[in-house]
Amino acid sequence: MEASETEGRSFMQAICEKYSPENFPCRRGPGLGVVVVPSVHQGSPMKDRLNLPSVLVLNGCGISHAGEEGEIAAFCTHVVELDLSHNKLQDWHEIGKIVSNIPNLEFLNLSSNQLSDAVLEPDCTKAFSSIRRLVLNNTQVSWETVHTFTQEMPELEELFLCLNEYTTVTPAAMPCPTLRLLHITDNNLQEWSEVRKFGSMFPALDTLVMANNNLSSIQDSVEILQRLFPNLRSINLHNSGLNRWEDIEKLNCLPKLEEVRLQGIPLLQAYTSMERRSLMIAQLPSVTSLNGSVVTDGEREDAERFFIRYHLDHSEEALPHRYHCLVTKYGKLAPLAEIDLRPRFHAKVEVRYEEKVEQVSIRLDQTVAGLKKQLRTVVQLPTSNMRLYYIDKSSAFGPDELKYNARALHSYSIQDGDEILVVPKTK
Repeated sequence: MEASETEGRSFMQAICEKYSPENFPCRRGPGLGVVVVPSVHQGSPMKDRLNLPSVLVLNGCGISHAGEEGEIAAFCTHVVELDLSHNKLQDWHEIGKIVSNIPNLEFLNLSSNQLSDAVLEPDCTKAFSSIRRLVLNNTQVSWETVHTFTQEMPELEELFLCLNEYTTVTPAAMPCPTLRLLHITDNNLQEWSEVRKFGSMFPALDTLVMANNNLSSIQDSVEILQRLFPNLRSINLHNSGLNRWEDIEKLNCLPKLEEVRLQGIPLLQAYTSMERRSLMIAQLPSVTSLNGSVVTDGEREDAERFFIRYHLDHSEEALPHRYHCLVTKYGKLAPLAEIDLRPRFHAKVEVRYEEKVEQVSIRLDQTVAGLKKQLRTVVQLPTSNMRLYYIDKSSAFGPDELKYNARALHSYSIQDGDEILVVPKTK
């Protein structure tokens, strides 16, 4: 086996194999890609024509090195997004060779390349200066490498650091003023003292996604939280370890927060799905989206009223601060009346036959024919000789004849105290 095969493919080999006319037919339409006709030396293995889109997806292609830089520059000038995830890249110098020859690159995905031991020199980061979105999931990159990027990439807006086994956060010497989104799910950041560091590192942070970190509590005071994340609009704490309502209340200290995702936390396990959403909405007055669903004005009012009633039986000492705020807004609300909507199975009616009146309990799940059988012993008439009339005492209308033997009695809405009139059939 040749050395190049042992080491893996070059970037250009992967491009030629995937985007050759045989494997990637030319697509027509604006923005779908261009046909590149490079100028190459005679005898080059390069195809004469490659159909290269502006978004290159080369995940899992066995790429370990760049290859001929002149060829990369000839083919990839128009490329703006590049996915190199799940390859064999372990050297920032080789990655830099690829990126430096793609001048318009804005998105780079290097997920699942083992870069934990790779050393990133500051001079190498100049090649990454145009990138706005950088994905380093499951690369085990060090915080030192992360800080080198954030200090040398003036356009960086979105950074993905998931699945990197972080238990702590190393502070940066200089803040990154451009970063707006940090996606750092599936690590092991349990202490708020570590999360707090993101505030000074990324002062313009708009969205913080921290799902599947076992964060135990939010420990800062109101004053510190107000200064810590002044621009944070959205936070995702799915599957964290939060178990106190005080932690939820502290989210109100983030001055611009309007979107919260909080599912799978211990605090909410004891509640029904309706109770969870209502109590959360009531606790977060500025939030307009909860767990991906818009909070309407009507839903908020219903949730806040529910919150008051939910706490009616609590002692004064156990009442949360939010309860008093909502009582000021709505007043002390009475409990909702409990209405039994279950279907009734029996009714006590007056059975009238000629001059005789008798109280009888009848089953409402039986048919008219069944009622006739029940009344045989009461009125001493055979069922074939009975005509039954239902008299609703709360209605102004006259008797309603029970004509249809197969019809169920509950369909007549018979209530306690109503009357059944029995009349013998005339021959």
